[in-house]
Amino acid sequence: MIKVIITGSNGLLGQSLLNLLLQNSAAYQVIGFSRGINKSGRNDFEYVSMDLTNSKLLETHLLNLQPDFIINTAAMTNVDACENNKIACDALNVGLVETLVNVAAQINAHLIHLSTDFIFDGLQGNYKETALPNPLNYYGISKLKSEEILKNAKIDFTILRTILVYGQVFDQRRSNLVLWVKEMLEKKQEISIVNDQFRTPTYVADLALACKISMDMRSKGVYNIASNTLLSIYEIAQQIASVFELDASYIKAVSTSRLNQRAIRPKKTGFDLSKTKKELKFHPKSFIEDLQRFKENAFNEHI
Repeated sequence: MIKVIITGSNGLLGQSLLNLLLQNSAAYQVIGFSRGINKSGRNDFEYVSMDLTNSKLLETHLLNLQPDFIINTAAMTNVDACENNKIACDALNVGLVETLVNVAAQINAHLIHLSTDFIFDGLQGNYKETALPNPLNYYGISKLKSEEILKNAKIDFTILRTILVYGQVFDQRRSNLVLWVKEMLEKKQEISIVNDQFRTPTYVADLALACKISMDMRSKGVYNIASNTLLSIYEIAQQIASVFELDASYIKAVSTSRLNQRAIRPKKTGFDLSKTKKELKFHPKSFIEDLQRFKENAFNEHI
């Protein structure tokens, strides 16, 4: 049996991973680490409540449990909050990773870590795993630092870079683009959506599956995980309206400059997925296909 620790098990990806791995409880012993009470709605796994930035406490638990794999889904991902509170951002996005790497080296654990398209400046788009990073904001800087810690460590690691993750889980404290657009349109509220930023959004079920595949294959190195069609965020919102049969006339296109956001966003990201298809045998679909699947799965289960 493979012993897996999921850090950030209360989050969107954390809960999705729990649900996926616990389908095969004979193969995986799953332990969740997160702050506060267990929010997954499940009691068929071991849960440890802790502040993940408490390196001594985290180290003690990891050394006691001796996992084969650590999947680090914990991060401060609110881009403007990272810009406003760099100390908190570094504590979770960098300090936590340093602790995980140190312990992984001691117990010979394989560390799977999530990263982001925001390590890039958005001038090129369609980024390969080998593309040169140039983050425009502090969130991107912190995630690039975490990648460098892994690459300089003498451990087995996998970095999964992803873009604009969406989905729905049992107890969801943070919204995401799909849920927010859906909610606003259901309320018939006008929303302003940028038409000059381009992304390939990622369905959280696919990201969880990519984590599992990486673990099962013991794949090492960097992989891109996202949908396969580059869209403006305005086009993304239009497709959300279409799939959920909502009135798209409430969606108003605006330029990024109108939003006056604290942190700069890259204009165009998106990933080259050829390495992911070849090595992980994982074949991402279009956003609208994923969205249809999300609608059929999540809303039958949770709503």
